[in-house]
Amino acid sequence: MDCRARCGACCIAPSITSPIPGMPRGKPAGMPCVQLDDEYRCRLFGKPERPAFCATLQPAPDLCGRSREEAFGLIELLERQTQP
Repeated sequence: MDCRARCGACCIAPSITSPIPGMPRGKPAGMPCVQLDDEYRCRLFGKPERPAFCATLQPAPDLCGRSREEAFGLIELLERQTQP
C-alpha cells in the first residue's frame, strides 16, 4: 500500500516522544508535526534526522483504513491502547 495523498494522519494523530527537528520535546497526539508540508508529506522522509518511530509507521490497511478519517480513528485507537 502507498501513502494516501494529502492524508498526514501518521504525522498528526500519534504522539512522538523523541526529538524532531523543530520540536525538541517531540509532539503530543493530535498536533501536526512541524515537518509536515502543505501537501501533508514529511519533509524528513528518508533523512537520518527522521525519528525512528516515524519509520515504523508503514502504510497498511490496518493502520490507514479506507479513508483519511478512518486512518485518524485507527491511529488514535492505537495511541490509546499503547498509553502507559
